[in-house]
Amino acid sequence: MNLVAVPSVLSAIRARDLQSRLGHLGPDEILSAAIGAVFSGRIAVVSSFGAESAVLLHLVAEIDRTIPVLFIDTGRHFAETLHYRNRLADHLGLIDVRNVGPTEAEVTRFDADMSRATWDPDGCCAFRKTAPLQHALKSFDAWISGRKRFQAETRSGLVAFESNDDHVKINPLASWTASDLAAYAARHGLPAHPLVGQGYASIGCAPCTTTVRPGEDPRAGRWRGLDKIECGIHGPRQAPGREL
Repeated sequence: MNLVAVPSVLSAIRARDLQSRLGHLGPDEILSAAIGAVFSGRIAVVSSFGAESAVLLHLVAEIDRTIPVLFIDTGRHFAETLHYRNRLADHLGLIDVRNVGPTEAEVTRFDADMSRATWDPDGCCAFRKTAPLQHALKSFDAWISGRKRFQAETRSGLVAFESNDDHVKINPLASWTASDLAAYAARHGLPAHPLVGQGYASIGCAPCTTTVRPGEDPRAGRWRGLDKIECGIHGPRQAPGREL
């Protein structure tokens, strides 16, 4: 067996085992097991501090407020998102929110005029999101995602535990609906992202996010008009340099 493939094979085996044993549990139980005994000290949360982020972060904070929370600071976020990140972290008492993103040198090299999102959105996401996150995750064995099945057709088969290269990725809210999220947020008095009330159902970088019309897929406002539905952080790792 190719030794380079071993970590990804092991993560796939581990993810299948965890899904078999724990995948049927509720989000709080999944998180308690993952943050506690299974991946203690080797797990992080990846959060966009977007439209639905408060629920997952509240669930995590109820278990361990010291867990690392990785926020991919692309340099292209809405100002409202950056303010919300700070407000929500303070509200929940999260004490280890880490900003990860491209260096100034990388921005100068790959997007000096800040136009890349308009002519190469995949490349823009690759150096602003995918590569920085891959680097930040090197010291972890697992990471927690806020993805849900209802968000898009491409996520309809989402499970609680899956393999992502040499990491186990955990989706504790996979089975929750929009109504479940709204009820939880209301019950716990969680502050909403300020752009949600303006019609933004899914919030990414400002150049690539629009409002969503009634009846549209919640992610219809992401990369509108382009043949692109994901930023790339939830796919297999690209070869070094290939994405740029």
